[in-house]
Amino acid sequence: MKKIGLIGGMSWESSQVYYQLINLKVKSLLGRFHSAACVMESVDFAEIEKLQHANDWDALSKVMVNCAKNLENANAEVIVLCTNTMHLCSDDIVKNTTVPFLHIAEATGEEIKKQNIDNVLLLGTKFTMEKDFFKKILLEKFNITTIIPSEKERETVHQIIYNELVHGIINSTSREIYLQIIANGFKRGAQGVILGCTEIPLLIKKSDVNIPIFDTTKIHAESAVTFALK
Repeated sequence: MKKIGLIGGMSWESSQVYYQLINLKVKSLLGRFHSAACVMESVDFAEIEKLQHANDWDALSKVMVNCAKNLENANAEVIVLCTNTMHLCSDDIVKNTTVPFLHIAEATGEEIKKQNIDNVLLLGTKFTMEKDFFKKILLEKFNITTIIPSEKERETVHQIIYNELVHGIINSTSREIYLQIIANGFKRGAQGVILGCTEIPLLIKKSDVNIPIFDTTKIHAESAVTFALK
């Protein structure tokens, strides 16, 4: 089993879900007393959030690269960045380390194609919805077209993530708002919905909607196990 290196803390609530999902997958595949060989480098999210909203991606890349190098020094054999938004720094991580990096959008794209879906709604932070790092990979590598919510809806999705979900607050009213945004996306042609923020699965479950859901946290975590057990 390869040693999985996790960059976490963004937020810690979703990082603990990664740890749980990875170990559940290992146990389901290997049984008995098996658990994952892994190490986590966890950051202070207050510092990350401040830099995000200051739009200082150079500083954020330096933090992420440093985390990745620490994992490399800890003998990690694959690196998993436990957040969607910070994949904006993925190119710099890859350039500055020698350890394989598992990109969350690539793992998600593979799962979407398995269901023969080529048009999806993307929910996440404003950074994820509005910038191209996720959408570009889906289009160029998998020929998947991405729909994003309206400007007002994007602001709402973003605020619920940062004001509630990253603090572990699960609000039924917010769930209904998200479900309406998903319904609007379906009306615009979305065949499925990407939960493109690792906190969103804390709020929205498969049973809540009538179209396929692609939980990036679960997909990413389980792809790490698949890689580690090759």
